[in-house]
Amino acid sequence: MSNVDLSTELKFEHYPTIKLKNPIMAASGTFGYGQDMTDFFDPALLGGIATKGISLEPREGNPPIRICETASGMLNAIGLNNVGLEAFIEHKMPFIRKMDKTACLVNFYGNCIEDYVTLAGKLSEVDGVDALEMNISCPNVKEGGIVFGSDPVIMKEVVSATRANCKKPLIVKLSPNVTNIAQMANVAVDAGADGLSLINTLTGMAIDINTKRPVLANVIGGLSGPAIKPIALRMTHEVCKSVDVPVIAMGGISTPTDALEFMLAGAVALQVGTASFTNPNAMTEMITGIENILEEKNIATLKEWIGTLDV
Repeated sequence: MSNVDLSTELKFEHYPTIKLKNPIMAASGTFGYGQDMTDFFDPALLGGIATKGISLEPREGNPPIRICETASGMLNAIGLNNVGLEAFIEHKMPFIRKMDKTACLVNFYGNCIEDYVTLAGKLSEVDGVDALEMNISCPNVKEGGIVFGSDPVIMKEVVSATRANCKKPLIVKLSPNVTNIAQMANVAVDAGADGLSLINTLTGMAIDINTKRPVLANVIGGLSGPAIKPIALRMTHEVCKSVDVPVIAMGGISTPTDALEFMLAGAVALQVGTASFTNPNAMTEMITGIENILEEKNIATLKEWIGTLDV
């Protein structure tokens, strides 16, 4: 049995530290509300989960076709379908509360600033929620998402307003569809973000040459999977160099080696999404793989590894 300590921490300036038993978290939108993968493994084995994005009212999402495979990845235009705030609290949180040793980040989004403010206030009162992950960057929703995540002025406004009504750690999820990710990270932190998660999907599209039509009904979608890993890794490196808040990284993380690369760059925790579609046990295998690699390198704790990139 390995003696490697895989625990890590999300240390906040104004809130108690969130301790994770390992760095692997399920990425929002790929894991439902925690129950979807119970046929494959116990979600309580994970360091944390980021729930499917929650809106004030239920949302059906985009019409089909809304997902397609690409080279080394996938495009999705799900459209953030979800059960809505009330049903989430009543029907989904009881299961999540049972995993009291696994951190719960509730991802949420709005179509206007007032939506974000209201959701942050209501979710702050929900027992079992450790932090809120603010989605201002999803490229699949026509109203709001892309604008909030790519305009520094609007980002500052929405994060500041939300922060003022939020009683939990506020983690802002950054869009990669910007010119300068470090600048946007600093805007978010200056506006009150307690932590950052990155990256969300990159905008892309696919075309069917037989029908001469876009494959996705929404025309464009979010690209995820191994294809975006080098971009996500570069952005993680740039952000970790420029801010002094916890960074949760994601984007094409599929193997234990991938995970260790992102943590070398400074990420204190990771979210895994697309990898779970091709291998439902990807996250638990990643935890074991990280442990084995660190043991081979005679590294006793994960914290000794994080942020030690030699540039």
